[in-house]
Amino acid sequence: MNTHTTYPIIFAGAGPGDPDLITVKAAQALEQADLVLYTGSLVPESILKWTTDGCQNVSSAGMDLEKITDLLISVQKAGRHVVRLHTGDPSLYGAIFEQMQVLDEYSIPYQVIPGVTAAFASAAAMKMEYTLPEITQTLILTRISGRTPVPEIEDLKHLAEHRSSLAIYLSAAHLERVSKILCESYGPDALCAIAYKVSHPDEKIIFSSAKDLPEKAKANRIDRHALIIAGKAVETSLTRSEQVASKLYDRTFSHGYRPGVAKKS
Repeated sequence: MNTHTTYPIIFAGAGPGDPDLITVKAAQALEQADLVLYTGSLVPESILKWTTDGCQNVSSAGMDLEKITDLLISVQKAGRHVVRLHTGDPSLYGAIFEQMQVLDEYSIPYQVIPGVTAAFASAAAMKMEYTLPEITQTLILTRISGRTPVPEIEDLKHLAEHRSSLAIYLSAAHLERVSKILCESYGPDALCAIAYKVSHPDEKIIFSSAKDLPEKAKANRIDRHALIIAGKAVETSLTRSEQVASKLYDRTFSHGYRPGVAKKS
């Protein structure tokens, strides 16, 4: 008879790299953990500062799905606290669904704690707002098709035609294709950004025209761990070239918490 108290497995977002950008809830989960299985190819070991002595920290970099879930389940069934630590936010390119499916098969309880994704850490580093009034009100998070295919309807070419703010993940190795697509929709001279290892000690934010993205990446030896950001918000935020004002703080605009003041004639 198993007399152990069992705890749910925690899927937690580690954030973009800076250990202080992890959420309080995720840090508390790490402090309680007996096992942290982290994505060692992406999550820096500095994040593990939140764990305590005696916690077993294991990188999943060389593990397949079966080995990952076998370890999670065996330790959880032994009555220990288990954290599966993913980079950024686990819901975005985190491959957590397939792990949760296995846990469902064995009736293993689990919870998910969100994290800060690279798109938002990049915006903070760039002092940028993706959704500027009357300029752009949409942000698309996507990737280009590579070894992992993308549904045809979500092909980067189709999404870029919206000319919204665009954050392209997992595509630094395909910048020739990305550049060509961005040139067609945003224009060859459209200002873009390469956000490399944002919030890490070796962070780089590189601005480039759409046409020069491959050259800039090559010059900086970047072929992975980078987010490509396109859209009018990049240029507007960098150059402060346009006066942007929301209705929310316009003194003449009325809303449920404040009456507007009539404009002077």
